[in-house]
Amino acid sequence: MSTSEKTHIFITGVTGYIGGSVLSALLSHPKAKSFQITVLTRSPDKVVPLNSLGVVAVVGSNQDLDKLTEHARNSDVVFACADSDDLQAAKAILLGLKRRHDETGKVPILIHTSGTGVLADNAAGNYATDKVYSDLDIPLIETLPKTQPHREVDIEVVAADEKGYVRTYIVLPSTIYGIANTSLVKLGIQNPYSIQIPSLIKAGIDRKQGGVVGKGLNLWPNVHINDIASLYITIFDAAIRGPGEAGHGREGFYFGENGEHRVGRISEVIAELLFEAKIGKSPEPTVFTEDELQKYFGGPGLGSNSRARADRSKLIGWKPVHSVDSLWASLKPEIEAIAEIQNK
Repeated sequence: MSTSEKTHIFITGVTGYIGGSVLSALLSHPKAKSFQITVLTRSPDKVVPLNSLGVVAVVGSNQDLDKLTEHARNSDVVFACADSDDLQAAKAILLGLKRRHDETGKVPILIHTSGTGVLADNAAGNYATDKVYSDLDIPLIETLPKTQPHREVDIEVVAADEKGYVRTYIVLPSTIYGIANTSLVKLGIQNPYSIQIPSLIKAGIDRKQGGVVGKGLNLWPNVHINDIASLYITIFDAAIRGPGEAGHGREGFYFGENGEHRVGRISEVIAELLFEAKIGKSPEPTVFTEDELQKYFGGPGLGSNSRARADRSKLIGWKPVHSVDSLWASLKPEIEAIAEIQNK
């Protein structure tokens, strides 16, 4: 890629928590002036604010497979930050990247979003597992069955790289925390909230009592939203430098984690904070019923174990700055923000 040419980048999911943070990081990248960025948004009213940031905004969603294919075909790099379980959308993006390769001979880059939910077990909160996955241990990752969350799409992405028409890098964020504070949030483009912790907070507010899944003994990794955005950029920079700079395809798994927590401890802190705020009846969390797990979380997934070590991510130069201490510090502002929204 000659320096005089622009790097054409296409991003899905930019109005989301992760995608918006990735776009913001690209806009402040040292080489931002050499990027031609196109983004997909479902909201026609977000086109003008997105354009004001210097990106081309196209109205569409993951359901618009032709648009995904067309824009991927015109891109050197695609960041897929929308639904990580949408196999048809992934196939449409890969088709566009294959066409780019067929027409230009270039090998484009796909940076795809998965998640450490792919490692989840059925602990239902009742035990901690000893099984820890490293993103350098590919044979262990390859033992994960296709029935695991995100796995079917991940397999498809890796298979495309094996065919040689695209280089694929899969980012697997863990429990992401922190309220995003980007230029996109200020413009009303981006959702500033994560999913897992806010869902526990919203459930606690709704049932007027902090809750816990089972015994709350299960373990998950965690990562700050700014650190996960910097992981995407670290991978992007390495990928742009060349195919030998960072593992791709079969070896292209990058965990986003910089600490681990007992999920029940989050439940305990939320219960204490809701009690202090006179929202919760008791400072001790009560166990969610089966019906509540379905109602608030769509199942018992928050009771699973997911243990990951971001060895490959750190090996290529990712330097997360937030540790698990930042997770505990983030809970009170998160509760205050969500309680204010719920009361409106």
